[in-house]
Amino acid sequence: MTSALILVDLMPRIIALPLAPHSGDEVLARCGALARSFRANGQPVVLVRVERPNVAEQPPGSDFADGLVHDGDIVVVKRTIGAFYGTDLDEQLRELGVDTVVLAGLVTTMGVESTARAAADHGYELEFVVDAMSGLAADEHEFAVERHFPRFGEVRNAADYS
Repeated sequence: MTSALILVDLMPRIIALPLAPHSGDEVLARCGALARSFRANGQPVVLVRVERPNVAEQPPGSDFADGLVHDGDIVVVKRTIGAFYGTDLDEQLRELGVDTVVLAGLVTTMGVESTARAAADHGYELEFVVDAMSGLAADEHEFAVERHFPRFGEVRNAADYS
């Protein structure tokens, strides 16, 4: 089994939002630790960020958080909520023999969940690192974690990957 870590929308303008139950900085720290662990084990790390379509210039804070991207990481720029539609993410994962995706990032019920649903549609096994993601409201995050995610895959915490 080959697993890849997919980190969604860890961009300063999203990290700075009033998120719950975890702050953007907490999520970023846990995602950074996950990425270091995956890289140390020779497993792929995918960094996904969104660009708004049909605008001349992206809003400030639309790049990745400082220090997040490392040589050898897969970088995906999406123009929709999820990371698969309109990108080559599936092709890149298939080339690496990935069969399991481990998801974390922002925001739980938007980019993370949309990417998860598409990953399931593409036949990947799913793992959710629920303390390395957060929502726009704690109750939205908790509902996804307790009700939706267990139907798609394994629900875990960042400590499970250290």
